[in-house]
Amino acid sequence: MSITIAYETEATATGGGRNGVSKLASGMLTVTMTSPKELGGSGLGHNPEEMFALGYAACYLGAMRFAAGSEKLGSVPEAATVTAKVGIGGRSEGGFGLKVSLTVTMPGVERTVAEKIAERGHFICPYSHATKGNIEVETIIA
Repeated sequence: MSITIAYETEATATGGGRNGVSKLASGMLTVTMTSPKELGGSGLGHNPEEMFALGYAACYLGAMRFAAGSEKLGSVPEAATVTAKVGIGGRSEGGFGLKVSLTVTMPGVERTVAEKIAERGHFICPYSHATKGNIEVETIIA
């Protein structure tokens, strides 16, 4: 697969990774990272799964808007939302894995149209491309 880069960003993690600081090279965002209580941490900061959920939700909503407009499928209303739930846990093979659930709401959009927009959103979204075949992603049209 060939990609022509249109935008690139850079972030650096310091400290213990899950227990440290992550910041963008631009200086626009610095995040204190702390493992969640469920994984033995204090839960007083943020964690990579939260960052992944934020990014995937925003990217997928944008991808659905792009798909709806460019493919003339209808429109995604301003009140539309994507809620990304990201879970982490042990894999049977060892190590850790992720599971994602995306809940999509498109008030006023007929269900079959919303389903088509959601499907095409996965085709456009780079997060969906990155997870395909690697992470179980469930899409729920609410």
